[in-house]
Amino acid sequence: MLQPNFSKLAKYPAPVRLIAFLVTLALFWLPVAIPIYCLGRDPNLVTILTMGLLFGGFLLLTPWWGKQVYQQPQLLQSYGLVGTRQNGIDLLKGLAIGLLMTLSLFALQGWLGWLQFQTPSLVMWRVILEGLASALGIGLAEELVFRGWLLEELERDYSLRVSLWTSAIIFALLHFIKPLSVMIRMLPAFPALLLLGLTLVWAKWSSKGRLGLSIGLHAGLVWGYYIINVGQLVQYSGRVSPWITGVDSNPLAGGMGLLFMGFLAFWMGKRSFLWRKF
Repeated sequence: MLQPNFSKLAKYPAPVRLIAFLVTLALFWLPVAIPIYCLGRDPNLVTILTMGLLFGGFLLLTPWWGKQVYQQPQLLQSYGLVGTRQNGIDLLKGLAIGLLMTLSLFALQGWLGWLQFQTPSLVMWRVILEGLASALGIGLAEELVFRGWLLEELERDYSLRVSLWTSAIIFALLHFIKPLSVMIRMLPAFPALLLLGLTLVWAKWSSKGRLGLSIGLHAGLVWGYYIINVGQLVQYSGRVSPWITGVDSNPLAGGMGLLFMGFLAFWMGKRSFLWRKF
């Protein structure tokens, strides 16, 4: 029986390789995900299970893909997921920076009188630990996909500048696409999402290709917002427009969030140029 020669895929353009990978992943994931969607009654549990299975499939498929297509079995390490002490330090640094950036944003708005801090109605230590676990999971998954798999596939074919902007735009669009009415209302969030996509690429480049800093930054930003939002720690005063503080209480969908993201992007962009230049 003839065996398919997957190595030929390496010669195809990046869009073809990306689609081929996604189709292969879907073929393994859908037979398991569809019954869960059909039989599951709790939407949150269904989402957690199916997305967890999807990421698990990604982790299993990637080494096989690297070996069959690129003759490179250690593809996850090539993406920057390496178990080194420096990568762990990078992760902790990123986590601290992301958390402090988020908390500083809300602290500044509180000082300006745009929101008031409230006594939490929930057990905060539980919120903090749950938030940390969720944030690390999101950071790991999204950074492996966007700053790992997607970015490396683009860099195989295109310049650093094209790869940077293409990956950031795809990241922003996939996080922004919602029903049209919601996208119109949340329009201020798109520039901040684009800046976040650029920032996380620059964070990886500034770490010589390691993903620790990107994962930590992403997780820290999510963690800080989780603590504030789920912990119900703030109440907006309504003194200024939501386009400044954040539409639907989303800090990325407001001028202040965009300002803070701009500062973080400038910082990481400057760091990245010390290692890689366009």
